[in-house]
Amino acid sequence: MKSIEIHELTKQYGSTRAVDGLSFTVRPGRVTGFLGPNGAGKSTTMRLVLGLDRVTSGTATIGGRRYTSFTHPLREVGALLDPQAAHGSRTARDHLLALAVGNRLPRDRVDRVLEETGIASAARKRIKTFSLGMRQRLGIAAALLGDPAVLMLDEPANGLDPEGIIWIRELMRRLASEGRTVLVSSHLMAETAATADHLVILGRGRLLADLPMNDFIDAHSRARVRIRTTEPERLRTLLGREGRLLLDAGDTGWTVDGIRAEEVGALAAREGIPLLGLADERASLEQAYLDLTAADTPFASTAPSVRQEA
Repeated sequence: MKSIEIHELTKQYGSTRAVDGLSFTVRPGRVTGFLGPNGAGKSTTMRLVLGLDRVTSGTATIGGRRYTSFTHPLREVGALLDPQAAHGSRTARDHLLALAVGNRLPRDRVDRVLEETGIASAARKRIKTFSLGMRQRLGIAAALLGDPAVLMLDEPANGLDPEGIIWIRELMRRLASEGRTVLVSSHLMAETAATADHLVILGRGRLLADLPMNDFIDAHSRARVRIRTTEPERLRTLLGREGRLLLDAGDTGWTVDGIRAEEVGALAAREGIPLLGLADERASLEQAYLDLTAADTPFASTAPSVRQEA
Protein backbone atom coordinates (compact mmCIF):
# COMPACT_ATOMS: atom_id res chain seq x y z
CA MET A 1 0.00 0.00 0.00
CA LYS A 2 1.05 3.61 -0.57
CA SER A 3 1.99 6.32 1.92
CA ILE A 4 1.55 10.08 1.61
CA GLU A 5 4.99 11.65 1.97
CA ILE A 6 5.42 15.35 2.80
CA HIS A 7 9.01 16.62 2.82
CA GLU A 8 10.07 20.20 3.60
CA LEU A 9 6.85 21.39 1.97
CA THR A 10 6.41 25.16 1.69
CA LYS A 11 3.68 27.24 0.06
CA GLN A 12 3.95 31.01 -0.17
CA TYR A 13 1.08 33.31 -1.18
CA GLY A 14 2.67 36.73 -1.57
CA SER A 15 3.96 37.64 1.88
CA THR A 16 1.94 34.87 3.57
CA ARG A 17 3.55 31.49 4.20
CA ALA A 18 0.59 29.12 4.41
CA VAL A 19 2.76 26.00 4.75
CA ASP A 20 6.23 26.33 6.23
CA GLY A 21 8.84 23.56 5.84
CA LEU A 22 6.36 20.80 6.63
CA SER A 23 7.50 17.14 6.86
CA PHE A 24 5.45 14.08 7.85
CA THR A 25 4.32 10.72 6.47
CA VAL A 26 0.77 9.31 6.45
CA ARG A 27 1.11 5.53 6.60
CA PRO A 28 -1.24 2.70 5.55
CA GLY A 29 -3.34 0.67 7.95
CA ARG A 30 -4.46 3.47 10.25
CA VAL A 31 -6.69 6.52 10.32
CA THR A 32 -4.58 9.67 10.62
CA GLY A 33 -6.39 12.69 12.03
CA PHE A 34 -5.22 15.96 10.47
CA LEU A 35 -5.84 18.76 12.97
CA GLY A 36 -5.09 22.43 13.40
CA PRO A 37 -6.80 25.80 13.94
CA ASN A 38 -8.38 27.69 11.06
CA GLY A 39 -5.60 28.97 8.83
CA ALA A 40 -3.12 26.34 10.04
CA GLY A 41 -2.47 25.06 6.51
CA LYS A 42 -4.41 21.78 6.48
CA SER A 43 -6.50 22.42 3.37
CA THR A 44 -3.53 24.00 1.58
CA THR A 45 -1.43 20.92 2.32
CA MET A 46 -4.11 18.61 0.94
CA ARG A 47 -4.44 20.76 -2.18
CA LEU A 48 -0.67 20.62 -2.69
CA VAL A 49 -0.69 16.82 -2.41
CA LEU A 50 -3.45 16.68 -5.05
CA GLY A 51 -1.69 19.07 -7.41
CA LEU A 52 -4.42 21.72 -7.10
CA ASP A 53 -1.86 24.33 -5.99
CA ARG A 54 1.74 24.70 -7.06
CA VAL A 55 4.40 23.91 -4.45
CA THR A 56 6.77 26.77 -3.61
CA SER A 57 9.42 24.32 -2.41
CA GLY A 58 9.69 20.80 -1.03
CA THR A 59 7.73 17.76 -2.18
CA ALA A 60 4.33 16.15 -1.67
CA THR A 61 4.07 12.62 -3.09
CA ILE A 62 1.92 9.51 -2.91
CA GLY A 63 3.84 6.26 -3.01
CA GLY A 64 6.85 8.23 -4.18
CA ARG A 65 5.00 9.82 -7.13
CA ARG A 66 3.35 13.18 -7.67
CA TYR A 67 -0.43 12.99 -7.98
CA THR A 68 -0.31 14.66 -11.39
CA SER A 69 1.77 11.76 -12.74
CA PHE A 70 -1.04 9.22 -12.31
CA THR A 71 -2.76 8.31 -15.57
CA HIS A 72 -6.00 7.36 -13.80
CA PRO A 73 -5.79 9.20 -10.47
CA LEU A 74 -9.13 8.02 -9.02
CA ARG A 75 -7.73 4.48 -9.02
CA GLU A 76 -4.88 5.65 -6.80
CA VAL A 77 -6.31 8.38 -4.56
CA GLY A 78 -9.83 9.23 -3.46
CA ALA A 79 -10.33 12.76 -2.18
CA LEU A 80 -13.13 14.84 -0.70
CA LEU A 81 -12.22 18.52 -0.48
CA ASP A 82 -15.31 20.43 -1.61
CA PRO A 83 -18.68 18.64 -1.78
CA GLN A 84 -20.17 21.72 -3.49
CA ALA A 85 -17.91 21.27 -6.53
CA ALA A 86 -20.24 18.85 -8.37
CA HIS A 87 -22.27 20.44 -11.18
CA GLY A 88 -25.75 21.11 -9.77
CA SER A 89 -27.62 20.36 -13.02
CA ARG A 90 -26.25 16.82 -13.27
CA THR A 91 -27.81 13.86 -11.55
CA ALA A 92 -25.76 12.07 -8.93
CA ARG A 93 -25.42 9.03 -11.19
CA ASP A 94 -24.31 11.07 -14.20
CA HIS A 95 -21.74 12.92 -12.09
CA LEU A 96 -20.20 9.64 -10.93
CA LEU A 97 -20.50 8.09 -14.38
CA ALA A 98 -18.49 10.95 -15.92
CA LEU A 99 -15.75 10.37 -13.36
CA ALA A 100 -15.81 6.63 -13.99
CA VAL A 101 -15.51 7.00 -17.77
CA GLY A 102 -12.65 9.51 -17.42
CA ASN A 103 -10.72 7.04 -15.26
CA ARG A 104 -11.64 3.90 -17.23
CA LEU A 105 -13.60 2.42 -14.35
CA PRO A 106 -16.39 -0.13 -14.88
CA ARG A 107 -19.89 1.35 -14.84
CA ASP A 108 -21.02 -1.02 -12.10
CA ARG A 109 -18.70 0.83 -9.68
CA VAL A 110 -21.12 3.77 -9.88
CA ASP A 111 -24.05 1.71 -8.63
CA ARG A 112 -21.89 0.09 -5.94
CA VAL A 113 -20.72 3.37 -4.40
CA LEU A 114 -24.22 4.87 -4.62
CA GLU A 115 -25.44 1.92 -2.56
CA GLU A 116 -22.49 2.05 -0.18
CA THR A 117 -23.00 5.73 0.60
CA GLY A 118 -26.77 5.41 1.01
CA ILE A 119 -27.88 7.65 -1.87
CA ALA A 120 -28.94 5.05 -4.46
CA SER A 121 -32.57 6.19 -4.14
CA ALA A 122 -31.50 9.72 -5.15
CA ALA A 123 -29.25 8.61 -8.03
CA ARG A 124 -31.42 10.25 -10.72
CA LYS A 125 -32.10 13.48 -8.83
CA ARG A 126 -30.28 16.68 -9.76
CA ILE A 127 -27.48 17.55 -7.40
CA LYS A 128 -28.78 21.10 -6.89
CA THR A 129 -31.75 19.58 -5.01
CA PHE A 130 -29.45 17.76 -2.56
CA SER A 131 -29.07 18.74 1.07
CA LEU A 132 -25.58 19.37 2.47
CA GLY A 133 -25.52 15.87 3.92
CA MET A 134 -26.49 14.28 0.60
CA ARG A 135 -23.80 16.29 -1.23
CA GLN A 136 -21.32 15.08 1.36
CA ARG A 137 -22.30 11.47 0.72
CA LEU A 138 -21.96 12.06 -3.03
CA GLY A 139 -18.46 13.48 -2.50
CA ILE A 140 -17.52 10.40 -0.48
CA ALA A 141 -18.98 8.18 -3.22
CA ALA A 142 -16.71 9.93 -5.73
CA ALA A 143 -13.71 9.38 -3.45
CA LEU A 144 -14.51 5.65 -3.22
CA LEU A 145 -15.27 5.22 -6.92
CA GLY A 146 -11.83 3.96 -8.00
CA ASP A 147 -11.43 1.67 -4.96
CA PRO A 148 -8.21 3.60 -4.15
CA ALA A 149 -5.43 2.69 -1.75
CA VAL A 150 -5.26 6.27 -0.44
CA LEU A 151 -8.15 8.38 0.91
CA MET A 152 -7.93 12.09 1.75
CA LEU A 153 -11.09 13.50 3.35
CA ASP A 154 -11.58 17.11 4.46
CA GLU A 155 -14.34 17.42 7.09
CA PRO A 156 -16.18 14.26 5.91
CA ALA A 157 -18.80 14.42 8.69
CA ASN A 158 -19.86 17.97 7.81
CA GLY A 159 -23.65 18.11 7.31
CA LEU A 160 -24.24 14.47 8.20
CA ASP A 161 -26.96 13.45 10.65
CA PRO A 162 -26.12 11.20 13.65
CA GLU A 163 -26.62 8.03 11.61
CA GLY A 164 -24.36 9.43 8.92
CA ILE A 165 -21.65 10.34 11.42
CA ILE A 166 -21.62 6.78 12.77
CA TRP A 167 -21.53 5.46 9.19
CA ILE A 168 -18.54 7.60 8.14
CA ARG A 169 -16.70 6.69 11.34
CA GLU A 170 -17.14 2.97 10.68
CA LEU A 171 -16.27 3.43 7.00
CA MET A 172 -12.94 5.12 7.77
CA ARG A 173 -11.98 2.48 10.28
CA ARG A 174 -12.88 -0.30 7.83
CA LEU A 175 -10.85 1.28 5.05
CA ALA A 176 -7.82 1.55 7.35
CA SER A 177 -8.27 -2.07 8.51
CA GLU A 178 -8.02 -3.11 4.86
CA GLY A 179 -4.53 -1.60 4.76
CA ARG A 180 -5.43 1.68 3.06
CA THR A 181 -3.94 5.06 3.87
CA VAL A 182 -6.62 7.33 5.37
CA LEU A 183 -6.01 11.04 6.11
CA VAL A 184 -8.95 12.89 7.67
CA SER A 185 -9.05 16.61 8.40
CA SER A 186 -11.64 17.61 11.00
CA HIS A 187 -12.59 20.18 13.63
CA LEU A 188 -14.80 17.65 15.44
CA MET A 189 -12.63 16.53 18.36
CA ALA A 190 -15.05 13.89 19.63
CA GLU A 191 -15.22 12.25 16.19
CA THR A 192 -11.46 12.39 15.75
CA ALA A 193 -10.99 10.83 19.20
CA ALA A 194 -13.40 8.02 18.26
CA THR A 195 -11.85 7.38 14.84
CA ALA A 196 -8.16 8.29 14.53
CA ASP A 197 -5.21 6.09 15.51
CA HIS A 198 -2.57 8.72 14.76
CA LEU A 199 -2.50 12.53 14.77
CA VAL A 200 -0.75 15.13 12.66
CA ILE A 201 -1.33 18.63 14.06
CA LEU A 202 -0.42 21.91 12.37
CA GLY A 203 -0.15 25.47 13.65
CA ARG A 204 0.56 28.46 11.41
CA GLY A 205 1.75 26.15 8.65
CA ARG A 206 4.24 24.28 10.83
CA LEU A 207 4.18 20.78 12.30
CA LEU A 208 3.25 20.78 16.00
CA ALA A 209 2.73 17.05 16.58
CA ASP A 210 3.04 13.74 14.72
CA LEU A 211 2.38 10.80 17.02
CA PRO A 212 -0.16 8.14 18.03
CA MET A 213 -3.42 9.39 19.55
CA ASN A 214 -2.83 7.82 22.99
CA ASP A 215 0.73 9.14 23.19
CA PHE A 216 -0.48 12.65 22.36
CA ILE A 217 -3.17 12.62 25.04
CA ASP A 218 -0.79 11.14 27.65
CA ALA A 219 1.78 13.82 26.86
CA HIS A 220 -0.77 16.52 27.68
CA SER A 221 -2.38 14.85 30.69
CA ARG A 222 -1.49 15.54 34.31
CA ALA A 223 -1.29 12.42 36.47
CA ARG A 224 -4.51 12.24 38.48
CA VAL A 225 -6.47 9.37 40.02
CA ARG A 226 -10.17 9.24 40.86
CA ILE A 227 -11.02 7.04 43.86
CA ARG A 228 -14.07 5.73 45.69
CA THR A 229 -13.52 4.26 49.16
CA THR A 230 -15.44 3.60 52.37
CA GLU A 231 -12.46 4.72 54.46
CA PRO A 232 -11.33 8.10 53.08
CA GLU A 233 -9.63 9.23 56.31
CA ARG A 234 -7.35 6.21 56.45
CA LEU A 235 -6.54 6.67 52.78
CA ARG A 236 -5.91 10.40 53.33
CA THR A 237 -3.42 9.61 56.10
CA LEU A 238 -1.72 6.95 54.00
CA LEU A 239 -1.36 9.21 50.98
CA GLY A 240 -0.22 12.08 53.19
CA ARG A 241 2.76 10.00 54.27
CA GLU A 242 3.61 9.73 50.54
CA GLY A 243 3.38 13.50 50.10
CA ARG A 244 0.01 13.30 48.32
CA LEU A 245 -3.23 15.13 49.08
CA LEU A 246 -6.63 13.43 48.85
CA LEU A 247 -9.21 15.92 47.58
CA ASP A 248 -12.98 15.66 47.92
CA ALA A 249 -14.62 15.45 44.47
CA GLY A 250 -18.19 15.41 45.81
CA ASP A 251 -20.54 12.67 44.66
CA THR A 252 -17.91 11.23 42.33
CA GLY A 253 -15.57 10.34 45.21
CA TRP A 254 -12.03 11.59 45.73
CA THR A 255 -9.08 12.63 43.58
CA VAL A 256 -5.34 12.76 44.12
CA ASP A 257 -2.81 14.45 41.82
CA GLY A 258 0.68 13.39 40.82
CA ILE A 259 0.17 9.63 41.09
CA ARG A 260 -1.10 6.72 39.02
CA ALA A 261 -3.94 4.33 39.83
CA GLU A 262 -1.63 1.32 40.09
CA GLU A 263 0.43 3.10 42.78
CA VAL A 264 -2.67 3.99 44.82
CA GLY A 265 -3.99 0.44 44.44
CA ALA A 266 -0.73 -1.04 45.72
CA LEU A 267 -0.62 1.31 48.74
CA ALA A 268 -4.26 0.66 49.65
CA ALA A 269 -3.86 -3.12 49.31
CA ARG A 270 -0.81 -3.08 51.58
CA GLU A 271 -2.80 -1.30 54.31
CA GLY A 272 -6.05 -3.23 53.73
CA ILE A 273 -8.02 -0.12 52.72
CA PRO A 274 -11.05 -1.07 50.58
CA LEU A 275 -11.40 0.68 47.21
CA LEU A 276 -14.76 0.70 45.43
CA GLY A 277 -13.45 2.52 42.38
CA LEU A 278 -10.00 3.43 41.06
CA ALA A 279 -9.18 5.00 37.69
CA ASP A 280 -6.59 7.20 36.06
CA GLU A 281 -7.95 10.45 34.67
CA ARG A 282 -6.68 11.63 31.28
CA ALA A 283 -7.20 14.81 29.36
CA SER A 284 -9.68 14.59 26.51
CA LEU A 285 -8.38 15.04 22.97
CA GLU A 286 -10.02 18.46 22.94
CA GLN A 287 -8.22 19.55 26.12
CA ALA A 288 -4.87 18.25 24.87
CA TYR A 289 -5.36 19.86 21.46
CA LEU A 290 -6.28 23.26 22.92
CA ASP A 291 -3.29 23.09 25.23
CA LEU A 292 -0.95 22.44 22.30
CA THR A 293 -2.41 24.97 19.85
CA ALA A 294 -3.22 27.86 22.20
CA ALA A 295 -0.32 29.94 20.88
CA ASP A 296 -0.99 29.04 17.24
CA THR A 297 -4.65 30.05 16.92
CA PRO A 298 -4.85 33.21 14.80
CA PHE A 299 -8.59 33.73 15.35
CA ALA A 300 -9.43 33.39 19.05
CA SER A 301 -12.53 34.83 20.68
CA THR A 302 -12.45 36.63 23.99
CA ALA A 303 -15.01 36.87 26.76
CA PRO A 304 -17.41 39.81 26.30
CA SER A 305 -16.56 42.81 28.41
CA VAL A 306 -18.91 43.73 31.25
CA ARG A 307 -20.49 47.14 30.88
CA GLN A 308 -19.95 49.34 33.91
CA GLU A 309 -22.79 51.33 35.39
CA ALA A 310 -22.26 55.08 35.40
